[in-house]
Amino acid sequence: MTTTPDGLSPRSTRRGRRPRAASSRDDPCARCGRNIPRLAARWPEGRLCFTCYNTAIHTHGTCPNCCLDRLLPGPPVADGEPVGGTCAGIDIDFHCQRCGVEAGHHRGNLCARCVLREDLHALLGGAPENPPLAGLIDALCAADRPESIITWKRSPKVQRLLTGLGEGSIPCTHEGLDTVGGNPAEHLRALLQHHDLLPPRDPYLPQFEHRIAAKLDGSAEEVRQPVHRFATWHHLRRIRDKAAAGTPTRAPIHSAKQENTETIKFLSWLQTTYGRTAATCTQPDIDEWLATGPSTRQLIRTFFVVAKKARLNTTVTVGHRAARSSPSLTQDQRIAWIYELLTGNSEALPYRVAGTLLLLYARPSPESSPCKSPTSRTSPTVWRSHSAPVPPTCPNHSPDSCEPTWPRARTCAPAPATTAPGCCPALSPDDTSTPPPSPTGSEASASTCAEHATEPWPNSSSNAHPHSSPTPWATATRSPSSTPIRQRNNGPAMSAVPFPTETIDLIPPRPSCPEAPSAPEWGSARRSRQQTALR
Repeated sequence: MTTTPDGLSPRSTRRGRRPRAASSRDDPCARCGRNIPRLAARWPEGRLCFTCYNTAIHTHGTCPNCCLDRLLPGPPVADGEPVGGTCAGIDIDFHCQRCGVEAGHHRGNLCARCVLREDLHALLGGAPENPPLAGLIDALCAADRPESIITWKRSPKVQRLLTGLGEGSIPCTHEGLDTVGGNPAEHLRALLQHHDLLPPRDPYLPQFEHRIAAKLDGSAEEVRQPVHRFATWHHLRRIRDKAAAGTPTRAPIHSAKQENTETIKFLSWLQTTYGRTAATCTQPDIDEWLATGPSTRQLIRTFFVVAKKARLNTTVTVGHRAARSSPSLTQDQRIAWIYELLTGNSEALPYRVAGTLLLLYARPSPESSPCKSPTSRTSPTVWRSHSAPVPPTCPNHSPDSCEPTWPRARTCAPAPATTAPGCCPALSPDDTSTPPPSPTGSEASASTCAEHATEPWPNSSSNAHPHSSPTPWATATRSPSSTPIRQRNNGPAMSAVPFPTETIDLIPPRPSCPEAPSAPEWGSARRSRQQTALR
Protein backbone atom coordinates (compact mmCIF):
# COMPACT_ATOMS: atom_id res chain seq x y z
CA MET A 1 0.00 0.00 0.00
CA THR A 2 1.30 3.42 -0.92
CA THR A 3 1.84 5.80 1.96
CA THR A 4 1.38 8.92 -0.17
CA PRO A 5 -1.59 9.17 -2.53
CA ASP A 6 -0.80 9.60 -6.20
CA GLY A 7 -1.32 13.10 -7.46
CA LEU A 8 -1.13 14.71 -4.02
CA SER A 9 0.27 18.22 -4.36
CA PRO A 10 0.03 20.37 -1.23
CA ARG A 11 -1.32 23.81 -1.95
CA SER A 12 -2.06 26.95 -0.05
CA THR A 13 -4.89 26.45 2.41
CA ARG A 14 -5.58 30.16 2.71
CA ARG A 15 -8.99 31.04 1.32
CA GLY A 16 -9.99 34.34 -0.28
CA ARG A 17 -7.75 37.33 -0.77
CA ARG A 18 -4.36 37.72 0.79
CA PRO A 19 -4.45 39.52 4.11
CA ARG A 20 -3.81 43.22 4.13
CA ALA A 21 -0.32 44.41 4.81
CA ALA A 22 0.08 45.42 8.44
CA SER A 23 2.77 47.22 10.34
CA SER A 24 4.36 46.31 13.63
CA ARG A 25 3.91 49.89 14.79
CA ASP A 26 1.04 50.59 17.13
CA ASP A 27 -0.49 53.22 14.84
CA PRO A 28 -3.90 51.94 13.71
CA CYS A 29 -6.20 53.34 11.06
CA ALA A 30 -8.96 55.56 12.43
CA ARG A 31 -11.68 53.59 10.57
CA CYS A 32 -10.61 49.95 10.25
CA GLY A 33 -8.27 49.78 13.26
CA ARG A 34 -5.50 48.03 11.33
CA ASN A 35 -1.89 49.04 11.84
CA ILE A 36 -0.98 50.77 8.58
CA PRO A 37 2.51 50.63 7.06
CA ARG A 38 1.82 53.67 4.82
CA LEU A 39 -0.26 56.76 5.46
CA ALA A 40 -2.86 57.76 2.85
CA ALA A 41 -4.41 60.82 4.50
CA ARG A 42 -4.67 62.57 7.81
CA TRP A 43 -8.19 63.86 8.38
CA PRO A 44 -9.80 65.29 11.50
CA GLU A 45 -10.84 61.83 12.62
CA GLY A 46 -7.26 60.53 12.45
CA ARG A 47 -4.92 58.62 10.15
CA LEU A 48 -6.40 56.65 7.23
CA CYS A 49 -5.02 53.68 5.32
CA PHE A 50 -5.19 53.50 1.54
CA THR A 51 -8.09 51.04 1.59
CA CYS A 52 -10.32 53.28 3.67
CA TYR A 53 -9.20 56.37 1.76
CA ASN A 54 -10.12 54.87 -1.66
CA THR A 55 -13.48 53.81 -0.31
CA ALA A 56 -14.12 57.31 1.02
CA ILE A 57 -13.34 59.18 -2.21
CA HIS A 58 -15.60 56.82 -4.25
CA THR A 59 -18.69 57.09 -2.06
CA HIS A 60 -21.48 59.27 -3.43
CA GLY A 61 -24.94 59.89 -2.06
CA THR A 62 -27.13 62.30 -0.11
CA CYS A 63 -25.50 63.85 2.92
CA PRO A 64 -27.70 63.43 6.02
CA ASN A 65 -26.62 66.88 7.34
CA CYS A 66 -26.89 69.19 4.31
CA CYS A 67 -29.24 66.95 2.25
CA LEU A 68 -27.15 67.49 -0.93
CA ASP A 69 -26.23 64.85 -3.49
CA ARG A 70 -22.44 64.94 -3.33
CA LEU A 71 -19.28 63.08 -2.44
CA LEU A 72 -19.40 61.57 1.08
CA PRO A 73 -15.84 61.08 2.34
CA GLY A 74 -16.66 61.76 5.99
CA PRO A 75 -17.03 59.06 8.66
CA PRO A 76 -20.45 57.55 9.36
CA VAL A 77 -22.64 59.38 11.86
CA ALA A 78 -24.78 57.84 14.57
CA ASP A 79 -27.33 56.41 12.09
CA GLY A 80 -24.56 54.74 10.04
CA GLU A 81 -24.61 57.08 7.01
CA PRO A 82 -21.41 58.86 5.84
CA VAL A 83 -21.42 62.65 5.55
CA GLY A 84 -19.94 65.19 3.14
CA GLY A 85 -16.44 66.60 3.38
CA THR A 86 -17.39 70.04 4.67
CA CYS A 87 -19.88 68.56 7.15
CA ALA A 88 -17.16 66.24 8.47
CA GLY A 89 -14.66 69.10 8.87
CA ILE A 90 -12.36 67.98 6.01
CA ASP A 91 -10.74 71.11 4.60
CA ILE A 92 -10.08 69.67 1.10
CA ASP A 93 -11.88 70.85 -2.02
CA PHE A 94 -12.71 67.65 -3.90
CA HIS A 95 -14.04 69.43 -7.02
CA CYS A 96 -12.17 68.68 -10.27
CA GLN A 97 -10.33 71.69 -11.63
CA ARG A 98 -11.33 70.88 -15.24
CA CYS A 99 -14.85 69.38 -15.19
CA GLY A 100 -16.02 70.68 -11.77
CA VAL A 101 -17.35 67.29 -10.61
CA GLU A 102 -16.84 66.53 -6.94
CA ALA A 103 -14.69 63.41 -6.90
CA GLY A 104 -11.40 62.18 -5.55
CA HIS A 105 -8.29 63.74 -7.04
CA HIS A 106 -6.24 61.35 -9.15
CA ARG A 107 -3.48 63.62 -10.47
CA GLY A 108 -3.12 67.10 -9.07
CA ASN A 109 -6.57 68.64 -8.88
CA LEU A 110 -8.02 66.52 -11.72
CA CYS A 111 -10.43 63.63 -11.36
CA ALA A 112 -9.69 60.19 -12.81
CA ARG A 113 -11.96 60.70 -15.86
CA CYS A 114 -10.22 63.90 -16.90
CA VAL A 115 -6.83 62.29 -16.42
CA LEU A 116 -7.88 59.32 -18.58
CA ARG A 117 -9.16 61.55 -21.39
CA GLU A 118 -5.96 63.57 -21.33
CA ASP A 119 -3.81 60.43 -21.60
CA LEU A 120 -5.89 58.96 -24.45
CA HIS A 121 -5.62 62.20 -26.43
CA ALA A 122 -1.88 62.10 -25.93
CA LEU A 123 -1.68 58.55 -27.34
CA LEU A 124 -3.98 59.30 -30.30
CA GLY A 125 -2.22 62.54 -31.18
CA GLY A 126 -4.99 64.88 -30.05
CA ALA A 127 -8.75 64.76 -30.09
CA PRO A 128 -9.68 62.31 -32.89
CA GLU A 129 -11.93 63.36 -35.73
CA ASN A 130 -12.77 59.79 -36.73
CA PRO A 131 -16.27 59.01 -35.29
CA PRO A 132 -15.40 55.46 -34.17
CA LEU A 133 -12.32 56.69 -32.28
CA ALA A 134 -14.19 59.62 -30.73
CA GLY A 135 -16.93 57.27 -29.60
CA LEU A 136 -14.32 54.89 -28.22
CA ILE A 137 -12.78 57.61 -26.03
CA ASP A 138 -16.19 58.62 -24.71
CA ALA A 139 -17.01 54.99 -23.92
CA LEU A 140 -13.71 54.46 -22.07
CA CYS A 141 -14.04 57.62 -20.05
CA ALA A 142 -17.64 56.72 -19.07
CA ALA A 143 -16.55 53.54 -17.30
CA ASP A 144 -17.66 53.02 -13.70
CA ARG A 145 -14.07 52.93 -12.48
CA PRO A 146 -11.85 54.96 -14.84
CA GLU A 147 -8.85 53.97 -12.72
CA SER A 148 -9.13 50.46 -14.25
CA ILE A 149 -8.84 51.90 -17.78
CA ILE A 150 -5.82 53.95 -16.69
CA THR A 151 -4.15 50.73 -15.52
CA TRP A 152 -5.10 48.93 -18.76
CA LYS A 153 -3.61 51.56 -21.06
CA ARG A 154 -0.23 51.32 -19.36
CA SER A 155 0.49 48.14 -21.34
CA PRO A 156 3.01 48.73 -24.18
CA LYS A 157 0.86 46.68 -26.59
CA VAL A 158 -2.17 48.85 -25.88
CA GLN A 159 -0.16 52.03 -26.30
CA ARG A 160 1.21 50.87 -29.69
CA LEU A 161 -2.31 49.92 -30.81
CA LEU A 162 -3.81 53.27 -29.80
CA THR A 163 -0.93 55.14 -31.39
CA GLY A 164 -1.42 53.25 -34.66
CA LEU A 165 -5.14 53.97 -34.64
CA GLY A 166 -4.49 57.67 -34.07
CA GLU A 167 -1.85 57.88 -36.82
CA GLY A 168 -4.01 55.97 -39.31
CA SER A 169 -1.54 53.14 -39.89
CA ILE A 170 -4.13 50.78 -38.39
CA PRO A 171 -7.62 51.41 -39.83
CA CYS A 172 -10.40 51.42 -37.26
CA THR A 173 -12.17 48.52 -39.00
CA HIS A 174 -12.44 44.77 -38.60
CA GLU A 175 -9.82 44.24 -41.28
CA GLY A 176 -7.43 46.73 -39.64
CA LEU A 177 -7.76 45.07 -36.25
CA ASP A 178 -7.26 41.66 -37.88
CA THR A 179 -3.82 42.74 -39.03
CA VAL A 180 -2.80 43.42 -35.43
CA GLY A 181 -4.34 40.49 -33.60
CA GLY A 182 -3.85 39.75 -29.92
CA ASN A 183 -5.97 40.36 -26.86
CA PRO A 184 -5.78 44.20 -26.88
CA ALA A 185 -7.11 44.34 -30.45
CA GLU A 186 -9.90 41.89 -29.67
CA HIS A 187 -10.82 43.86 -26.55
CA LEU A 188 -11.06 47.09 -28.56
CA ARG A 189 -13.07 45.29 -31.23
CA ALA A 190 -15.54 44.07 -28.60
CA LEU A 191 -15.89 47.59 -27.20
CA LEU A 192 -16.50 49.08 -30.64
CA GLN A 193 -19.12 46.44 -31.46
CA HIS A 194 -20.82 46.84 -28.07
CA HIS A 195 -21.26 50.58 -28.60
CA ASP A 196 -22.34 50.13 -32.25
CA LEU A 197 -19.19 51.78 -33.57
CA LEU A 198 -18.39 48.69 -35.72
CA PRO A 199 -20.82 46.20 -37.29
CA PRO A 200 -21.13 42.92 -35.35
CA ARG A 201 -19.10 39.95 -36.55
CA ASP A 202 -18.49 36.40 -35.40
CA PRO A 203 -15.45 36.56 -33.10
CA TYR A 204 -14.14 33.04 -33.80
CA LEU A 205 -14.47 32.66 -37.56
CA PRO A 206 -11.64 35.09 -38.55
CA GLN A 207 -9.35 33.49 -36.00
CA PHE A 208 -9.95 30.09 -37.55
CA GLU A 209 -9.30 31.42 -41.06
CA HIS A 210 -5.96 32.87 -40.02
CA ARG A 211 -5.10 29.75 -38.04
CA ILE A 212 -5.39 27.54 -41.11
CA ALA A 213 -2.68 29.44 -42.94
CA ALA A 214 -0.51 29.84 -39.84
CA LYS A 215 -0.71 26.13 -38.98
CA LEU A 216 0.31 25.00 -42.45
CA ASP A 217 3.15 27.49 -42.75
CA GLY A 218 6.41 25.58 -43.23
CA SER A 219 4.77 22.20 -43.91
CA ALA A 220 5.68 20.05 -46.89
CA GLU A 221 3.52 20.27 -50.01
CA GLU A 222 2.35 16.65 -49.53
CA VAL A 223 1.03 17.67 -46.12
CA ARG A 224 -0.14 21.20 -46.81
CA GLN A 225 -2.26 20.51 -49.90
CA PRO A 226 -4.63 17.82 -48.52
CA VAL A 227 -4.97 19.48 -45.12
CA HIS A 228 -5.73 22.89 -46.66
CA ARG A 229 -8.39 21.31 -48.86
CA PHE A 230 -9.86 19.45 -45.89
CA ALA A 231 -9.93 22.54 -43.63
CA THR A 232 -11.31 24.84 -46.33
CA TRP A 233 -13.94 22.72 -48.06
CA HIS A 234 -15.10 20.68 -45.08
CA HIS A 235 -14.67 22.71 -41.90
CA LEU A 236 -14.63 26.32 -43.08
CA ARG A 237 -17.68 25.93 -45.31
CA ARG A 238 -19.77 24.43 -42.49
CA ILE A 239 -18.62 27.05 -39.97
CA ARG A 240 -19.43 29.90 -42.33
CA ASP A 241 -22.93 28.52 -42.79
CA LYS A 242 -23.39 28.37 -39.03
CA ALA A 243 -22.12 31.93 -38.58
CA ALA A 244 -24.49 33.18 -41.30
CA ALA A 245 -27.41 31.47 -39.56
CA GLY A 246 -26.49 33.01 -36.20
CA THR A 247 -25.49 29.69 -34.61
CA PRO A 248 -22.63 29.79 -32.06
CA THR A 249 -19.38 28.69 -33.69
CA ARG A 250 -17.06 28.34 -30.74
CA ALA A 251 -17.55 24.58 -30.26
CA PRO A 252 -17.39 23.66 -33.99
CA ILE A 253 -14.23 25.73 -34.44
CA HIS A 254 -12.60 24.11 -31.41
CA SER A 255 -13.37 20.66 -32.82
CA ALA A 256 -12.10 21.65 -36.27
CA LYS A 257 -8.84 22.94 -34.81
CA GLN A 258 -8.21 19.63 -33.06
CA GLU A 259 -8.94 17.60 -36.18
CA ASN A 260 -6.67 19.76 -38.35
CA THR A 261 -3.84 19.59 -35.83
CA GLU A 262 -4.01 15.79 -35.53
CA THR A 263 -4.21 15.41 -39.30
CA ILE A 264 -1.08 17.53 -39.78
CA LYS A 265 0.75 15.47 -37.16
CA PHE A 266 -0.21 12.18 -38.82
CA LEU A 267 0.67 13.23 -42.37
CA SER A 268 3.98 14.69 -41.22
CA TRP A 269 4.81 11.46 -39.38
CA LEU A 270 3.76 9.39 -42.38
CA GLN A 271 5.92 11.47 -44.73
CA THR A 272 8.95 11.37 -42.42
CA THR A 273 8.73 7.70 -41.39
CA TYR A 274 7.56 5.86 -44.51
CA GLY A 275 7.68 8.48 -47.25
CA ARG A 276 4.01 8.05 -48.03
CA THR A 277 1.24 10.60 -48.47
CA ALA A 278 -2.48 10.69 -47.74
CA ALA A 279 -3.21 9.08 -51.13
CA THR A 280 -0.74 6.20 -50.62
CA CYS A 281 -1.47 5.60 -46.93
CA THR A 282 -2.19 1.99 -45.95
CA GLN A 283 -4.26 0.43 -43.21
CA PRO A 284 -1.20 -0.75 -41.19
CA ASP A 285 -0.03 2.86 -41.08
CA ILE A 286 -3.35 3.91 -39.55
CA ASP A 287 -3.30 1.07 -37.04
CA GLU A 288 0.26 1.83 -35.96
CA TRP A 289 -0.49 5.52 -35.52
CA LEU A 290 -3.58 4.87 -33.42
CA ALA A 291 -2.00 2.17 -31.28
CA THR A 292 1.13 4.10 -30.33
CA GLY A 293 -0.34 7.36 -29.10
CA PRO A 294 -3.08 9.04 -27.07
CA SER A 295 -6.77 8.86 -27.85
CA THR A 296 -6.72 12.26 -29.58
CA ARG A 297 -5.13 10.58 -32.60
CA GLN A 298 -8.54 9.10 -33.35
CA LEU A 299 -9.56 12.55 -34.63
CA ILE A 300 -7.96 11.77 -38.00
CA ARG A 301 -11.08 9.75 -38.77
CA THR A 302 -12.94 12.77 -40.18
CA PHE A 303 -10.12 13.49 -42.62
CA PHE A 304 -10.19 9.98 -44.04
CA VAL A 305 -13.97 9.97 -44.25
CA VAL A 306 -13.77 13.12 -46.39
CA ALA A 307 -10.83 11.69 -48.34
CA LYS A 308 -12.85 8.58 -49.13
CA LYS A 309 -15.74 10.65 -50.48
CA ALA A 310 -13.31 12.69 -52.59
CA ARG A 311 -11.69 9.47 -53.95
CA LEU A 312 -8.35 10.51 -52.51
CA ASN A 313 -7.92 7.28 -50.53
CA THR A 314 -10.59 4.60 -50.45
CA THR A 315 -8.55 1.72 -48.98
CA VAL A 316 -8.22 2.73 -45.33
CA THR A 317 -10.83 2.78 -42.59
CA VAL A 318 -10.70 4.50 -39.22
CA GLY A 319 -13.33 3.30 -36.77
CA HIS A 320 -15.03 5.24 -34.05
CA ARG A 321 -13.15 5.65 -30.82
CA ALA A 322 -14.21 3.29 -28.04
CA ALA A 323 -13.78 4.73 -24.56
CA ARG A 324 -11.52 2.63 -22.36
CA SER A 325 -12.74 3.23 -18.86
CA SER A 326 -10.68 2.25 -15.84
CA PRO A 327 -11.09 2.85 -12.11
CA SER A 328 -9.90 6.32 -11.31
CA LEU A 329 -8.81 5.30 -7.82
CA THR A 330 -7.64 1.92 -6.57
CA GLN A 331 -8.46 0.61 -3.12
CA ASP A 332 -4.92 1.21 -1.86
CA GLN A 333 -4.97 4.78 -3.14
CA ARG A 334 -8.37 5.35 -1.57
CA ILE A 335 -7.15 4.19 1.85
CA ALA A 336 -3.99 6.30 1.47
CA TRP A 337 -6.09 9.33 0.64
CA ILE A 338 -8.30 8.76 3.69
CA TYR A 339 -5.20 8.50 5.89
CA GLU A 340 -3.78 11.71 4.41
CA LEU A 341 -7.03 13.65 4.86
CA LEU A 342 -7.41 12.48 8.46
CA THR A 343 -3.84 13.00 9.62
CA GLY A 344 -2.17 15.36 7.11
CA ASN A 345 -2.37 19.10 6.67
CA SER A 346 -2.21 19.44 2.88
CA GLU A 347 -5.71 20.94 2.61
CA ALA A 348 -7.96 23.22 4.58
CA LEU A 349 -10.25 21.63 7.16
CA PRO A 350 -13.49 21.99 5.12
CA TYR A 351 -11.87 20.29 2.12
CA ARG A 352 -10.49 17.48 4.29
CA VAL A 353 -13.87 16.82 5.88
CA ALA A 354 -15.62 16.82 2.50
CA GLY A 355 -12.98 14.57 0.97
CA THR A 356 -13.18 12.10 3.85
CA LEU A 357 -16.96 11.84 3.55
CA LEU A 358 -16.66 11.41 -0.19
CA LEU A 359 -14.09 8.62 0.06
CA LEU A 360 -15.97 6.81 2.83
CA TYR A 361 -19.56 6.97 1.70
CA ALA A 362 -19.67 7.96 -1.98
CA ARG A 363 -19.18 4.42 -3.19
CA PRO A 364 -20.93 3.17 -6.34
CA SER A 365 -23.96 1.11 -5.49
CA PRO A 366 -24.15 -2.39 -7.04
CA GLU A 367 -26.37 -2.64 -10.05
CA SER A 368 -29.76 -3.88 -9.06
CA SER A 369 -31.00 -6.78 -11.10
CA PRO A 370 -34.04 -5.98 -13.21
CA CYS A 371 -37.35 -7.17 -11.90
CA LYS A 372 -38.29 -10.26 -13.86
CA SER A 373 -41.91 -11.05 -14.44
CA PRO A 374 -42.76 -14.56 -13.25
CA THR A 375 -44.16 -16.92 -15.84
CA SER A 376 -47.34 -18.89 -15.38
CA ARG A 377 -46.12 -22.16 -16.81
CA THR A 378 -42.93 -24.06 -17.42
CA SER A 379 -44.32 -25.61 -20.59
CA PRO A 380 -43.16 -24.46 -24.04
CA THR A 381 -46.23 -22.21 -24.23
CA VAL A 382 -45.23 -19.09 -22.26
CA TRP A 383 -47.93 -17.06 -20.59
CA ARG A 384 -47.23 -13.66 -19.15
CA SER A 385 -48.32 -12.86 -15.65
CA HIS A 386 -51.40 -10.72 -15.12
CA SER A 387 -51.94 -7.96 -12.61
CA ALA A 388 -55.11 -9.59 -11.27
CA PRO A 389 -54.93 -11.05 -7.72
CA VAL A 390 -53.71 -14.62 -7.46
CA PRO A 391 -56.26 -17.07 -6.01
CA PRO A 392 -55.33 -18.62 -2.64
CA THR A 393 -53.75 -22.02 -2.49
CA CYS A 394 -56.20 -24.89 -2.38
CA PRO A 395 -55.34 -27.03 0.69
CA ASN A 396 -56.42 -30.28 -0.87
CA HIS A 397 -56.39 -31.46 -4.47
CA SER A 398 -59.28 -33.88 -4.13
CA PRO A 399 -62.50 -33.01 -5.92
CA ASP A 400 -64.55 -32.93 -2.71
CA SER A 401 -62.28 -30.46 -0.91
CA CYS A 402 -61.97 -27.93 -3.71
CA GLU A 403 -64.46 -25.45 -2.37
CA PRO A 404 -64.52 -22.00 -3.94
CA THR A 405 -62.30 -20.08 -1.47
CA TRP A 406 -61.59 -17.14 -3.83
CA PRO A 407 -64.50 -15.13 -5.14
CA ARG A 408 -65.18 -15.78 -8.82
CA ALA A 409 -61.74 -17.30 -9.45
CA ARG A 410 -60.76 -17.93 -13.05
CA THR A 411 -59.45 -21.23 -14.28
CA CYS A 412 -56.48 -21.55 -16.54
CA ALA A 413 -56.82 -24.94 -18.18
CA PRO A 414 -56.27 -24.73 -21.94
CA ALA A 415 -59.17 -25.66 -24.18
CA PRO A 416 -58.94 -28.05 -27.13
CA ALA A 417 -57.54 -26.47 -30.25
CA THR A 418 -60.00 -25.86 -33.03
CA THR A 419 -58.78 -24.53 -36.30
CA ALA A 420 -60.64 -22.54 -38.90
CA PRO A 421 -59.70 -22.94 -42.56
CA GLY A 422 -56.50 -21.04 -43.13
CA CYS A 423 -55.98 -20.16 -39.44
CA CYS A 424 -53.22 -21.31 -37.12
CA PRO A 425 -54.14 -22.26 -33.55
CA ALA A 426 -50.64 -21.60 -32.17
CA LEU A 427 -50.30 -19.41 -29.08
CA SER A 428 -46.97 -17.91 -30.12
CA PRO A 429 -44.69 -17.97 -33.17
CA ASP A 430 -42.32 -20.34 -31.36
CA ASP A 431 -44.99 -22.86 -30.40
CA THR A 432 -47.11 -23.94 -33.35
CA SER A 433 -48.27 -27.22 -31.86
CA THR A 434 -51.89 -27.73 -30.89
CA PRO A 435 -52.53 -27.34 -27.16
CA PRO A 436 -53.39 -30.59 -25.37
CA PRO A 437 -57.10 -31.35 -24.90
CA SER A 438 -58.64 -30.32 -21.61
CA PRO A 439 -58.96 -33.11 -19.01
CA THR A 440 -62.35 -34.37 -18.01
CA GLY A 441 -63.79 -35.73 -14.82
CA SER A 442 -61.71 -35.77 -11.71
CA GLU A 443 -58.58 -34.84 -13.69
CA ALA A 444 -60.23 -31.57 -14.69
CA SER A 445 -61.11 -30.73 -11.11
CA ALA A 446 -57.66 -31.60 -9.83
CA SER A 447 -55.93 -29.60 -12.53
CA THR A 448 -58.25 -26.69 -11.80
CA CYS A 449 -57.27 -26.80 -8.13
CA ALA A 450 -53.59 -26.89 -8.99
CA GLU A 451 -53.92 -23.94 -11.30
CA HIS A 452 -55.59 -21.97 -8.52
CA ALA A 453 -52.67 -22.60 -6.25
CA THR A 454 -49.82 -21.66 -8.53
CA GLU A 455 -50.84 -19.62 -11.56
CA PRO A 456 -51.97 -16.04 -12.02
CA TRP A 457 -54.44 -15.30 -14.76
CA PRO A 458 -52.57 -14.77 -18.06
CA ASN A 459 -52.82 -11.56 -19.95
CA SER A 460 -52.85 -11.24 -23.71
CA SER A 461 -49.37 -11.80 -25.14
CA SER A 462 -47.87 -9.46 -27.70
CA ASN A 463 -46.16 -12.46 -29.33
CA ALA A 464 -49.39 -14.21 -30.22
CA HIS A 465 -49.93 -15.45 -33.73
CA PRO A 466 -52.03 -13.02 -35.81
CA HIS A 467 -54.56 -15.76 -36.56
CA SER A 468 -54.91 -16.94 -33.02
CA SER A 469 -56.99 -15.67 -30.12
CA PRO A 470 -55.63 -12.48 -28.48
CA THR A 471 -55.49 -14.32 -25.15
CA PRO A 472 -54.59 -17.95 -24.29
CA TRP A 473 -57.57 -20.23 -24.37
CA ALA A 474 -59.26 -20.63 -21.04
CA THR A 475 -62.08 -22.83 -19.84
CA ALA A 476 -64.61 -22.74 -17.06
CA THR A 477 -66.87 -25.38 -15.58
CA ARG A 478 -70.62 -25.38 -15.32
CA SER A 479 -73.40 -27.88 -14.83
CA PRO A 480 -75.05 -29.27 -17.98
CA SER A 481 -78.27 -27.45 -17.19
CA SER A 482 -76.75 -23.98 -16.84
CA THR A 483 -76.39 -21.55 -19.66
CA PRO A 484 -73.05 -20.87 -21.38
CA ILE A 485 -70.89 -18.26 -19.67
CA ARG A 486 -69.08 -15.61 -21.67
CA GLN A 487 -66.34 -13.71 -19.89
CA ARG A 488 -64.37 -10.61 -20.92
CA ASN A 489 -60.59 -10.49 -20.68
CA ASN A 490 -60.39 -8.10 -17.75
CA GLY A 491 -63.61 -9.07 -15.99
CA PRO A 492 -63.91 -10.38 -12.44
CA ALA A 493 -62.54 -13.78 -11.59
CA MET A 494 -64.86 -16.85 -11.56
CA SER A 495 -64.96 -19.62 -9.02
CA ALA A 496 -64.55 -23.28 -9.85
CA VAL A 497 -67.50 -25.69 -9.59
CA PRO A 498 -66.95 -29.33 -8.57
CA PHE A 499 -67.42 -32.26 -10.92
CA PRO A 500 -69.60 -33.18 -12.85
CA THR A 501 -68.87 -30.41 -15.21
CA GLU A 502 -68.97 -29.49 -18.86
CA THR A 503 -66.02 -27.70 -20.41
CA ILE A 504 -66.82 -24.56 -22.37
CA ASP A 505 -64.83 -21.58 -23.66
CA LEU A 506 -64.68 -18.39 -21.69
CA ILE A 507 -63.03 -16.50 -24.54
CA PRO A 508 -63.67 -17.97 -27.99
CA PRO A 509 -61.03 -17.34 -30.61
CA ARG A 510 -61.42 -14.31 -32.82
CA PRO A 511 -60.18 -15.41 -36.22
CA SER A 512 -59.09 -12.69 -38.60
CA CYS A 513 -59.23 -14.84 -41.76
CA PRO A 514 -61.94 -13.92 -44.27
CA GLU A 515 -62.87 -17.63 -44.66
CA ALA A 516 -63.49 -18.12 -40.94
CA PRO A 517 -67.06 -17.96 -39.61
CA SER A 518 -68.21 -15.17 -37.35
CA ALA A 519 -67.55 -15.28 -33.62
CA PRO A 520 -70.98 -16.58 -32.49
CA GLU A 521 -70.99 -19.38 -35.12
CA TRP A 522 -67.47 -20.32 -34.20
CA GLY A 523 -68.31 -20.64 -30.51
CA SER A 524 -71.48 -22.64 -31.19
CA ALA A 525 -69.69 -25.11 -33.43
CA ARG A 526 -67.00 -25.57 -30.86
CA ARG A 527 -69.45 -26.20 -28.02
CA SER A 528 -71.32 -28.76 -30.12
CA ARG A 529 -68.14 -30.75 -30.76
CA GLN A 530 -67.23 -30.66 -27.07
CA GLN A 531 -70.68 -31.84 -25.97
CA THR A 532 -70.52 -34.66 -28.51
CA ALA A 533 -67.15 -35.72 -27.14
CA LEU A 534 -68.48 -35.76 -23.57
CA ARG A 535 -71.42 -37.96 -24.50
